[in-house]
Amino acid sequence: MSMGAYDEAEHERRERMTSQVEPGTDDTRKTYRGKVQFDSGDSADALLEQFKQMKSDS
Repeated sequence: MSMGAYDEAEHERRERMTSQVEPGTDDTRKTYRGKVQFDSGDSADALLEQFKQMKSDS
């Protein structure tokens, strides 16, 4: 069998398996209460300067 050849029996077997999957009890969404903060970090110029420094060190 060549690479990428279609195997109909395998396809049907996988389709039967996935059609029988039931969602678990832990799949329910929970309400998140809290804060999310993002650190924007250094400016692009500072990051480019750091990159140049790293390249010159190697």
